[in-house]
Amino acid sequence: MNHTLFFTLHNLAHQSIFSDWLIIFSADLFGMIMIVLAGLFLFFHTDGIFDYKKPFLQFINKIKEISLVFLSGIVAWIIATILKYFISSPRPFIYFENVKPLFLHGALDSFPSGHATFFSALALSLFLRHRRMGIYYIFVALIISFARVASGIHFPVDILVGWILGSTIALIFNRIFKK
Repeated sequence: MNHTLFFTLHNLAHQSIFSDWLIIFSADLFGMIMIVLAGLFLFFHTDGIFDYKKPFLQFINKIKEISLVFLSGIVAWIIATILKYFISSPRPFIYFENVKPLFLHGALDSFPSGHATFFSALALSLFLRHRRMGIYYIFVALIISFARVASGIHFPVDILVGWILGSTIALIFNRIFKK
């Protein structure tokens, strides 16, 4: 089933210049843009309340919120990176000779997906703090995840385990650093 789902998504690649560009953009640059937008949102979003008497306290609370959200993603990504050193897993273009990736990326470090891990943790952390924005970011994380498979860089199981790991870390961070 893992291979079947991989080939179903990877068949979207190499269809046209535009579709290849869109998949590459979604798998790589789109995530960087969304990280910056998440930081800007967290910094400037006030829930309609601004206390002019205590601006420094609100600034400190914003920094704590930004740290919580991004730290959960960073820690999840670090754990995924450590797991990659212990689990040698070939990428689809190494495993199947006929698979041509849209861009080159590593060789034996496919499992788990660091992108899926980071963005699922970021999305769930945002969801737990700001539901509406979190829903958008869950959608963003799904787009990035599917694009990583379509581009020939990951198998679906790499993405699934990345989502499980990232979501678990986000839930742990939310529990530990609850308001």
